[in-house]
Amino acid sequence: MQPIVNEASDLPLELSIVMPCLNEAQTVGTCVKKALAYLDMHKIRGEVIVADNGSTDGSQAIALALGARVLRVESRGYGNALRAGIAAARGTFVVMGDSDDSYDFSALQPFVEELREGYDLVLGNRFQGGIAPGAMPLLHKFFGNPLLTFIGRTLYRSPSHDFYCGLRGFRRDAVLSLELDAAGMEFALEMIVKATIHGLRITEVPTRLAVDGRGRPSHLRSWRDGWRSLRLFLLLSPRGLFLYPGAAIFLLGLAGTLMLLAGDVALGNIAFAERTMVITAAAINVGFEVMLFWMFATTVAVQRSLLPRNPNFERFRRAILLERGLALGTALILLGLITVIGAISEWSVVGFGPLVGGMAMRLVIISGTTFVLGAQILYGSFFLYVLEYRATSLRREPVREPALTASLNSPIPES
Repeated sequence: MQPIVNEASDLPLELSIVMPCLNEAQTVGTCVKKALAYLDMHKIRGEVIVADNGSTDGSQAIALALGARVLRVESRGYGNALRAGIAAARGTFVVMGDSDDSYDFSALQPFVEELREGYDLVLGNRFQGGIAPGAMPLLHKFFGNPLLTFIGRTLYRSPSHDFYCGLRGFRRDAVLSLELDAAGMEFALEMIVKATIHGLRITEVPTRLAVDGRGRPSHLRSWRDGWRSLRLFLLLSPRGLFLYPGAAIFLLGLAGTLMLLAGDVALGNIAFAERTMVITAAAINVGFEVMLFWMFATTVAVQRSLLPRNPNFERFRRAILLERGLALGTALILLGLITVIGAISEWSVVGFGPLVGGMAMRLVIISGTTFVLGAQILYGSFFLYVLEYRATSLRREPVREPALTASLNSPIPES
C-alpha cells in the first residue's frame, strides 16, 4: 500500500501533515523528507501539505518535487496559511508544524497515538521536551512565553503549559468546528483558547525545539506579537476583562462610600472625609459601568460565535428584563432626587451659606452617584434589548380568494 499521496484524491487518509511556508527554501525540503519518512516508517496513509504564503525563493518547487501537496495561499499571514491548509487536508487527523526545521517531523508518533486514543487536540510542550541552546530567545523563554501561558491558563483553565508550541496534532473536524478567525501568529493561541472553551479533549506531549535552519531572522516580532496575544486573550474572556475587575472596583467603592457616609475615617494621622468619598463614589459608577460592558461583550461574543452559549449567563439575562431594568433605573433616579432634597434641607440649616463639609456634602455625593447608576441601568437595559432584539414575523392565515372557496362539486365552466 502506498502511504504517501502527492495529488488530491477521494481516498480516505488518516493523517495530514500541514506546514505553513514563506521563503523556507533552505529548510522546507528537510521537513518534507522527514514527514514523508515518518509516514512510510509507521505505515500511515497520509499526505504532506505545504501551505505556501507567497514564497519567492523556490520553496514551492522544492516541496512539490519531494512529493508534498503545495497549496498556494494568497492571503498573507500564518493563520491564513494554516487555515487554508487544514481546510484542504483530507486526513482524519492533522499535525501542523513550522517548515523551518525547528521541529522534528520524524518524531510525530506521540501525537498520533494520543489522537488515536480519542483526544481532540494534542499540544507539544517544549519545556518538557527540551529547548536547544539558542533555539528560543531568552526574552521568550523566561518572560514572554511563561507569562502569557500563565495568563491563558488563569483565564481559561487550559491544560496547556506551552501555549506557543507550533507543533500540535488534532482531529480535523473538531478544529474546523471552532471556526478559527485569526490571520496571524495568534491563530495558534485561538485554537487552544476556543478548544478549551468548547470542551474539547486536550492533552500535551513533550516536544524538542531545535535551532531553525533558515539562517535568517524569524518572522516573529516579540512585543507586537505579545500584545496581539494578550489582546486575543482578553477578547475571548469578557469575564477576565470586564466582570472581575469591574466587580472588584464596584465593591471597593461601595465599601468605602458606606464607611465615609457614616462619618470621617482616620488611619493614624490621616483622615478620610468627603473629598475621599467623591473618589469612592466614582469607583462605584466606574465598576458598575465595566460590569455592564461585560454583559454587552458577552452578548455580542455569543451572537458572533466567539463564545459558546452559557446556560448560567442566559438564565441571568432572562432575569434582567427590560421592564425590570427600566423600573430599577427610574427608582434610583428618584432616590437621587430625594437625596438632593435632603441635601438642600441640610444646606438650609446654615442659611444656604458656604458648605465646608458635613452631611450635606455627603448627601450631594450620594445623589450624584444614584443619578448616574440609575441612568446607566436605564439606558443599559435598552441597549441590551437592542442587542438581543429579534424581529418576529407575524403569522397570518392565508387569504382565501373567492374563486378558491367554491365547492369541489361546483361545475367547471367551459372555456
